[in-house]
Amino acid sequence: MKTFNVPIIYRSPLITAIKQKRKQQDRMKKDFTPTLLDFGALKILLARHFGFCYGVENAIEIAFKTIEENPGRRIFLLSEMIHNPHVNSDLLEKGVQFIMDTSGKQLVPWEALQPDDIVIIPAFGTTLEIEAKLTSLGISPVQYNTTCPFVERVWNKAEQIGEKNYTVIVHGKPGHEETRATFSHSLHNTPTVVVNDMAEAKILGEFMTGQRPASEFAGLFKGQYSPGFNVETDLQRVGVVNQTTMLATETQAIADYIKGVIMEQYQLTEATAGERFADTRDTLCYATNDNQSAVNGMLATSADLAIVVGGYNSSNTSHLVELCEEKMPTYFISSEEKILSEKEILHWDFHHKQELHSLHFLPEQTPATIMLTSGASCPDALVEGVIRKLLTFYGLEHKADELAETMQ
Repeated sequence: MKTFNVPIIYRSPLITAIKQKRKQQDRMKKDFTPTLLDFGALKILLARHFGFCYGVENAIEIAFKTIEENPGRRIFLLSEMIHNPHVNSDLLEKGVQFIMDTSGKQLVPWEALQPDDIVIIPAFGTTLEIEAKLTSLGISPVQYNTTCPFVERVWNKAEQIGEKNYTVIVHGKPGHEETRATFSHSLHNTPTVVVNDMAEAKILGEFMTGQRPASEFAGLFKGQYSPGFNVETDLQRVGVVNQTTMLATETQAIADYIKGVIMEQYQLTEATAGERFADTRDTLCYATNDNQSAVNGMLATSADLAIVVGGYNSSNTSHLVELCEEKMPTYFISSEEKILSEKEILHWDFHHKQELHSLHFLPEQTPATIMLTSGASCPDALVEGVIRKLLTFYGLEHKADELAETMQ
């Protein structure tokens, strides 16, 4: 796989060495057991896969290279490059301006842009409408496009089944940049509707079977369906694609559920299901799959608690937290700075969108065992920072450097 030139401030010699050693031991990536970092009084179970993915590294390389090669020119990002506050802050410090926030709210008016301005498309991609707007302003929407190829793969799959007259059901968060982009690309080819979770999928199933009157659809799926969507005709042939960072098990469950509704409604068998349910297979990206599988592999062992590092608005990171929460106390933090002391930690409750202040989060007994992972947009340097911060509470600061030396 291609390697990228990512700023050294995001790298970690320690984490790189650990990942490289695991890669040599497991080139086929079939071993999802965690790496044990045994520091004596503190044991850290580090997930097999975590951190920057292909799409994120590609986006970061393009963004920083663009800044370096265009001194004096105004450079804009449509919205956050990726969902990591440290990376976005670094870009802002270099003079990059965000045209919109993550919800799509305009921060820089379109009329303020000039043809000579550079506009970078973030890793999530963007809508066809915004591409057209940039083109009308004399700005190329493809010259500085960092859209992840795995996101584009979803768009291609939606287009393929749309051409065969299947309606596209997108499993994603309606307000997320990637889902908005996928929705836009899909609705230009076929009727499209977004479902946020299994609960909404089941409601959609009730419309498919006629259990709910079509008149209720607009209210229940406001802002989540394409113009002119006809409940009575557009739900007879469907296919499911997803936002690439969703929980894999939930996407599969939704697809299985919708397929089951279709098969029962039209009395189809597995052999004939394809007449009305498109075979889209899984459209999650490799990193999402690997990171979630690594967390499941980590959770097969025991520990006192889990720490997940990443941006608080990162979808893929929140799903790693969700998996860990099912098994043990879990703390979702953006960096080591959120660990205030051996007794206090600030962490994000993504369910209620609030930061919590917890006491006595570390166990009193030793050795303490902590599971550690991070999202696909989190720099490895932040993970190393968390390891080093935890070591200070046990008087083991020197152990990180010793481990780095032994990994060489």
